[in-house]
Amino acid sequence: MIAQVIVDVSTAAIDRPFDYSVPPQLEPFVKPGIRVHVPFGPRKVQGFVIGIADSSTVDLHKLKSVASVVDVDPVLTTEMLELANWLRDDTLSFYNDALQVMIPAALRANYSKICKFVRVDLLSEAMKQLLSRDGEVDFTNIEKNQLTHELKQQLDDGNASIETRIRQKTKPKLQTVYQVLSTSIELTKGAKKQQAVLTWIQQHDIKSFTMEDIQQHLQVTSSVVEALVEKEILQKTKQEIYREIALLADISKDKVVELTDSQLQVLEQVKEAQHQDVSTTFLLHGITGSGKTEIYLHAIEEALALGKEAIMLVPEIALTPQMVTRFKMRFGDQVAVMHSGLSAGEKYDEWRKIHRREVRVVVGARSAIFAPFENLGLVILDEEHESSYKQEDSPRYHAREVAKWRAQYAKCPVILGSATPSIESYARAKKGVYTLLELPNRANAKELPPVELIDMREQLKGGNRSMFSIELIEAIRDRLNKNEQIVLFLNKRGFSSFVLCRDCGSTVQCPNCDISLTYHRMGEALRCHYCGYEEMVPAQCPHCESEHIRYFGTGTQKVEEELTKLFPEARTLRMDVDTTRTKGAHERILHHFGKREADILLGTQMIAKGLDFPEVTLVGVLNADTSLHLADFRAAEKTFQLITQVSGRAGRHQKKGHVIVQTYDPQHYALVCAQTHDYKAFYSQEMQMRKAYQYPPFYYLTHIQISHPDVIQTADYAAKTADWLRERLTTSTAVIGPTASAISRIQDRYRYQCMLKYKQDPNLIPSLHQLLKMARTDWEKQGVRISIDLHPSTIV
Repeated sequence: MIAQVIVDVSTAAIDRPFDYSVPPQLEPFVKPGIRVHVPFGPRKVQGFVIGIADSSTVDLHKLKSVASVVDVDPVLTTEMLELANWLRDDTLSFYNDALQVMIPAALRANYSKICKFVRVDLLSEAMKQLLSRDGEVDFTNIEKNQLTHELKQQLDDGNASIETRIRQKTKPKLQTVYQVLSTSIELTKGAKKQQAVLTWIQQHDIKSFTMEDIQQHLQVTSSVVEALVEKEILQKTKQEIYREIALLADISKDKVVELTDSQLQVLEQVKEAQHQDVSTTFLLHGITGSGKTEIYLHAIEEALALGKEAIMLVPEIALTPQMVTRFKMRFGDQVAVMHSGLSAGEKYDEWRKIHRREVRVVVGARSAIFAPFENLGLVILDEEHESSYKQEDSPRYHAREVAKWRAQYAKCPVILGSATPSIESYARAKKGVYTLLELPNRANAKELPPVELIDMREQLKGGNRSMFSIELIEAIRDRLNKNEQIVLFLNKRGFSSFVLCRDCGSTVQCPNCDISLTYHRMGEALRCHYCGYEEMVPAQCPHCESEHIRYFGTGTQKVEEELTKLFPEARTLRMDVDTTRTKGAHERILHHFGKREADILLGTQMIAKGLDFPEVTLVGVLNADTSLHLADFRAAEKTFQLITQVSGRAGRHQKKGHVIVQTYDPQHYALVCAQTHDYKAFYSQEMQMRKAYQYPPFYYLTHIQISHPDVIQTADYAAKTADWLRERLTTSTAVIGPTASAISRIQDRYRYQCMLKYKQDPNLIPSLHQLLKMARTDWEKQGVRISIDLHPSTIV
C-alpha cells in the first residue's frame, strides 16, 4: 500500500505528491484526507494523504515509510481534496497552501527542535538550567541564551542529538468528572462533609458530577471529593468538553416575522432551486432593511428540512455577533461559529462540531466557506460586495468563487445578498449568468432615511474649521435632547493621519515602509499600519530639530476627543481596530450600545453595515472623500457602497432616520446617487466609466508584484517580467507597467507592479505558470519575490 503525500513545505521544488509505503499496522487508518507524519530529508514533517496506490514509480526498497498517523478520521473530505486541486490552479498557489487553508489554524502543525543529551554532567551550568524534567531543552531556548556554540560542540562529541517534534497547536478542552461507583460504604462519624456529599448523591440519584455541579448545592472543597475517590466511592475521569462562545443577548426566544409579498416571491424561487437540486447562483439585491436576513433564515430552514446543511458567510467580525444571535434563536445548537475573533481553542471546537456532524449550520467570515460539510444544501454570502471576502495572502481565493464551486459540486443554490452589489455581480445578473432577485422596499414599509450632502468647502468659507459641520452639530444635539442614538462613521483610525514639522515640512516616516506614521493618542505613539513599527512621539523634528511639531488629518481618536469637548454629557463608544484588539471586544461594544449605555457609536468600516439598533435615528459620515480619490478604479464603487450601507443604519424601526454626509466633492456621481439611494443610476454611470477605461466587468485584470530589498534590482526584475510576458501573450492582452506600487516600500522591501488587461488569452495561464516556476527556482535565490493575483480586489 502506497500513500501519496503532500508534505507541509511550501516551495516550488517539492510542490507535488511524494510516495510513502504504509506499514501494515497503519493500513486501516491511512486513507485520502488524513494527516500523517513522514520523514522528509533529515527531519519529520506533517503531510496530507491525497491518494492511495498499489504501486510506485520509485523503487520500493528506496521508499520511506509513513511514521505515524495524526488523525483517526480524515480531516479533509473527497470534495475538499478536489477543491484544493481547483484552488491551486485558480490562485496559482502551492498545493500545500491550498490544503492548509481548509483546516483551522489550531489543527496546523507546530514544529519544534528538541535537544537531548546523553550525559548531563558534561554540560555547562547555563545549559543545565535550561533542562526540563525529562532532561531536554527546546532549541529556541538555546538560541535565546546564546548557547549554540556549546550545543554544536556537544553534537560533535556525540553527547547531544536533535529531534524534530510535531505538535498540533490546540488540544481538546478537558474537565474532571467524578463517576459514582458505590454508595453503600460506611463512613466514619468524623467525615461529616464526606457524608453530606454521599447523602446528596443518594437523594438525587447522581451518577456523575463535576466540582462546579456539587458546589452549587454544597459548600465543599475538592479535598473532600478526592477523599471519596481514595475510598473508591467515586472514580475520577477526564471528559472532553467544548469551549463556550459568549453571545450578545438572551437567545431563548425566537422572533416570529411575517414575510412580505416581495420576500415570499423571492423565497419561492430559492426553494424551487433547492428542491430541484440545481446549482443556481442568485443575486439578492435588497435595499438596507428590506429583510434579506429573514430570507436567509427561511432558506436555511428549507435546507435543513431537506436533510441538508448550510453555510452563511458575513464579511466582518463585527457583524457576526448579531447574526449569530439571530441564527441561534432560530436554530439553537445546530449552529457553529467560525471567525477570526475566536480563540484558537474555540475555533478548534467549532470545527470539530462540524466535522463530527453535530451541527448543520455554519455562520462565519471568509474561512467558514471551507466548513467540512458533506451534504451541503445552501451557501449564502451576505454583503457579497465586500472586499474582505478576498484573501490577500496565498492562496488568494475569493470566498464567492469557492462558494460557487462548492455549490456546483453539491448541486445546491448560492445566494449573494447585498444592498449594493459589486458591479461585476450585477453585470452578471443583468446578462443572465446569475438569477436576479430584488427587494425594493423595507420590510416594515418604512421609507429610507433622507440623505443630506454638506459641502465642507462652504463651511470653511463661513469660518467653520471644525471637523463637524454646523448642520451635524445641531442634529447631534437634537438627538441627544430626544434621548435617541447616533452613529458617526469615519473611514480611518488613529488620532491624526500624520505628524508634520511646520518649519521644514517633513513628516515622521516609517523606517521600513515608504509611508508616514500615524499618531495614536493612547500611549502617545506613532504606528505604521503596514508593518506594525511603533515609536514614541518625538519632542522635536528628527530632521531640523524644530519643536514646531503638529498633528494633521483626522482619525477616530481625534473625533472622539472633539465630541467630548462639544457634547460633554454624551456617552461615546469608539469602535475601530485599536479598541477591538482584545477578545470579545466587538461583542462588548455592540452589547453596551444596544443596551443604551452609550449615545454615540463612532467607528470605521466595521459599523457601516449589518448592525440593527432601533434607537439609531442619525447617521453622520464625517469625510465621504476618504475613499473617493484613491488610485483604484473601484474607488467610486467602494464609496457609494459605504455611504449607502452606513445610511441604512438610521431609522430602521419606528422612529424616522436622517443621514448627514460631509464632503468636499458633493457633485460626484457616487455621492449624488448615494443621496437618493439609487443603485441603478450609479450602476449605469459606473459602467460607462468602466467601459471607457477598459476595466472589469468589460475586461479581466491580473496583478503582478515584484519585491526586493534593493530598488534597482526590483525595477530590473519587474522590467524583465513585463518584457517576458509581452513576448508570450497575445497582442490583445495589454501589459501595463512596470511601475512602482502606490506604497513603494513595505517591511524594507521595494515593490514594483505590472497589470495585465485582457478579455481572452489562451496563453495567459500557461505563461503565468512558467513565470512562477522561473521566479521560484532562479529569482528567489537572488532575494526576488513575485506574487500574482489573477482576480485582484484592489490595485493600490
